[in-house]
Amino acid sequence: MLKEKLIKICNGLAEWKAPALCEDMPHGDMPGDKIRIEESHEAKASVIFPELIRNLLKDSEGREKLVVSVFGGSGVGKSEIASLLAYYLTESGIKAYVMSGDNYPFRIPMYNDAERLAVFRSEGLKGLVASGIYSKAAQEVLDDLWAQETDADPKKVSEYPWLAEYQKSGRKALGEYLGTAKEQDYNQVNEIIAQFRNGNEKIFMKRMGRSEEARWYDEVDFSDTHVLIIEWTHGGNQNINGIDVPILLNSTPEETREHRRLRARDGKTDSAFTTMVLEIEQMELDARARHARIIISKQGELLDPADF
Repeated sequence: MLKEKLIKICNGLAEWKAPALCEDMPHGDMPGDKIRIEESHEAKASVIFPELIRNLLKDSEGREKLVVSVFGGSGVGKSEIASLLAYYLTESGIKAYVMSGDNYPFRIPMYNDAERLAVFRSEGLKGLVASGIYSKAAQEVLDDLWAQETDADPKKVSEYPWLAEYQKSGRKALGEYLGTAKEQDYNQVNEIIAQFRNGNEKIFMKRMGRSEEARWYDEVDFSDTHVLIIEWTHGGNQNINGIDVPILLNSTPEETREHRRLRARDGKTDSAFTTMVLEIEQMELDARARHARIIISKQGELLDPADF
């Protein structure tokens, strides 16, 4: 049944036009997330959609449930484009559901941000001690830098050369934490994907707000849903199993930082530490780009995964 629908859509792609938006169009299930669909999102989704249909058709033999991931840098437009793709699919007769991966860290955003900073600083200190550089004077400087939240700023190294070792050790440890199974509950994500692919009609989906008590599950009916779309920075991570069509929204750390500022996603978007986090995330995204089936640039052009 799914294959026949995909064939029909695929045969009509030459004449396909994106449907007009409506108020009740599907969107991600992250509580309180702000989604603002702009013309640039619609333009990219319209470029991606035909390629998505062709890729889904390749995987539809004998299957009624397919899984798509839309991944990329923080704030690059994953929520908006995933919502548009789900809407286009649903309007074409293939119901889709958008799952937000931001529901699946172990910690709420405030505590996860604190853990990231703690990892960077504690391991940075260890690096100073191990290299024999640590001193009371260095600690006094760090106390001031911590208060100003500039200890991750590479410009400070010219003033305090020993800070290079601190930042090097802290950055290495941060890279071993960000997006790994220490930070994200990939086991639960994989369990949900497995249940969906196996045809479970109802699945408990996690919800996570921005306070510690804002944790709960909603039972979602997937009986007539054929495509699960996961929108998540880590949607291309090697720890996730069962993704049929990975889609990368390519960007630079500078572009994603600007997106975060405009969305007011979180505070301190211009801090040196946030810049470091985005750079590390971008390195992981670049490393996983060759595993994507579809890549679209910031300018809305399709890119060849082989180029990465």
